[in-house]
Amino acid sequence: MVNQKFALVTGATSGIGRELAKLLAKDQYNLVIVARSQPELEQTASELQNEYGIEVITIAKDLFIKESAFELYEEINGRGIVIDILVNDAGQGQYGEFVETDIYRELDIIQLNISAYVVLCKFFLKEMVARNEGKILNVSSIAGEMPGPLQSVYHATKAFVTSFSEGVRNEIKDTNVTITLLEPGVTDTGFFDKADMNDARMVKEGPRADPADVAKDGYEALMAGKDKVISGFMNKVMTWTSNIMTDTRNAGNMHKMMEPVADDKKDPESTN
Repeated sequence: MVNQKFALVTGATSGIGRELAKLLAKDQYNLVIVARSQPELEQTASELQNEYGIEVITIAKDLFIKESAFELYEEINGRGIVIDILVNDAGQGQYGEFVETDIYRELDIIQLNISAYVVLCKFFLKEMVARNEGKILNVSSIAGEMPGPLQSVYHATKAFVTSFSEGVRNEIKDTNVTITLLEPGVTDTGFFDKADMNDARMVKEGPRADPADVAKDGYEALMAGKDKVISGFMNKVMTWTSNIMTDTRNAGNMHKMMEPVADDKKDPESTN
């Protein structure tokens, strides 16, 4: 039988979101994929349809805009599509001292990283609870587990996603609906270009995880109905260590890791 189940993936044309879409398609989930660029959506849809033989619906939405998440839900609902799996992946950050960064960019990031997640969870979770089935994967970050100097707003948005997901999960614990958190660390995606933070020490000198590996960790946890997965052994260690230190100590350590690398430092070759 053809699988008539649908999964909705935001940020589906690149990075972790794209890899999650591929895993869903491989398991024969039909997809609604969302991003800002219609050409990129069409390219991604064509590749997924050709390789996996599933239906892919593309919806171009700019989730920086307050109304877009509401419009996205209304369009899907208007088509009579039932979303069995919701993947909230779209997110961005901004690098720099808070007193110097662009407040309007930061408000956009809060809209994308928090408000869009909340709106989509609100509407689709209501439907899932009414059916007593469904799964949600919220992509957070280990950044949400600790203070983030030089990326303070981004870290705070991910702390919200983590706390929000854990709170709502408790509210629906007596249903068959699950909410899973995926917490990656530094991953080889376009995130750092958009955040203008490629010169940060952690990014420039440290390893970057393969988004396919991160997506696999998240997908397996999602399908198993697990509460949370931290992707990568060193990220698990880093998170565990941060939990036993004071916030002041964590902030100081993170500041050092996020400082820009001096110009006389040689840029190491990428091994990704």
